Amino acid sequence: MALWVLRGIFLIIATAVGISIVMSPDYSEQGFLFAISLLMIACAIVSADILIRRKPIEIVSCTYFGILVGLLLTYIIGVAVNPILQFSGIEDPSKYQGAIQLMLGVPLCYICISVLIQTRNDFRFIIPYVEFSRELKGILPWVLDTSVVIDGRIADLVSTQVMDNRLVMPLFILQELQNVADSSDKLRRSRGRRGLDILQELQNNRSIDFTIDETELPEMQNQPVDMKLVLLAQHLGGKVVTGDYNLNKVAQLNQVPVINLNDIAKALKPTFLPGETFDVKIVKIGEGENQGVGYLDDGTMIVIENGRDHLNELARVIVTRVLQNSAGQMIFSDYEKPTDT
Repeated sequence: MALWVLRGIFLIIATAVGISIVMSPDYSEQGFLFAISLLMIACAIVSADILIRRKPIEIVSCTYFGILVGLLLTYIIGVAVNPILQFSGIEDPSKYQGAIQLMLGVPLCYICISVLIQTRNDFRFIIPYVEFSRELKGILPWVLDTSVVIDGRIADLVSTQVMDNRLVMPLFILQELQNVADSSDKLRRSRGRRGLDILQELQNNRSIDFTIDETELPEMQNQPVDMKLVLLAQHLGGKVVTGDYNLNKVAQLNQVPVINLNDIAKALKPTFLPGETFDVKIVKIGEGENQGVGYLDDGTMIVIENGRDHLNELARVIVTRVLQNSAGQMIFSDYEKPTDT
C-alpha cells in the first residue's frame, strides 16, 4: 500500500510540474511538449517499477555507485579538458563543453556500472549495507507451515536453543489454522487449537525472534496455500519448515530450501549396532511365533524374539540386526533377561 501511495504522489507531482511548465511564459512554444514528455517519462518509470518486482540490492547498489563514479570522473576529466580547449585556439570553447560531457559521461557511467556488476562479489566488502545483507544469508528465516505448527515439535526444537533463525508465521497460514480450530469436526478442532497453543508458546518465548508476516504478493493471488508459502519463502529468502511430503516436493521444484522435521527426527534417532543391549517394555505380541514387540520413546519398533511370554514386562534385549527403509527404522533383537523396575 505504501508503494502505491508513493507512486500516486510521484505522478501527481509530475503532473503539477507539467502544468507549471505549460503555464510558464518562458516555455510558451515548447511548454506543452515538455509537459507531455515529462508525464510519459513518469509513467514509464512507474511502469518499470511495477514490472520489475525483484530488485537485487547488489545490482541496485552497483548501478547507483557506478553512476556516481562515472559522473565524478566526467566532471574531473571535463575540468582537465577545459584549459586544453581554451589554449587550442577555439573561439568559443564553452559551446562544446556540453557535448564533451555527454561524450565522456555516457561511456564512463556504462564502464563503471559494468565493472561493478561483474565484480559485485568483491564489491560487497566496499559497501557496508550490501555486506550486511550478505552476512544475513547464513541465518535464513524459517517460514512455518500449518502441519509443523500442529505437530508441535517445532516448539521443542526451539526450546533446545540449537537454532537462532527468525521464525515467520504467514498471516494466511494463521488464518488457515484458525479455520481448522473452528471446524465442526472434533479431531480437526482439537488439532487446530493445539496449533494455536503452540503459536502462543512460540510468541511468548523471549529467546527467539518470532513474527507474523502479513505480506501479500501480487503473484499469490488465486494460488493454493502451499504455493503461497513457497512464494513467500522466495520473497523473504528463507526456508520452508514443514512435515508435509507434498509441500516438500513443491518447494524443491521451485528451488526453495526445505527443512523437514521428519528428517531431523530421523537423523536424531539413536543408532544401534548388532550386539548392543538396552531396556524396552514388551507391549504386544509380534507376528512371529515367539515374538514380542516394544517401542522406543521416538516410536521405533523393536521386534523381540522369545518375548511373547513376557508381555508387559521391562526386558533387557540384545540387538541382532537393524532394518532401515523409507517407513523408518525397525530393530530386531533377542530377549536376554527381565529388568528390575
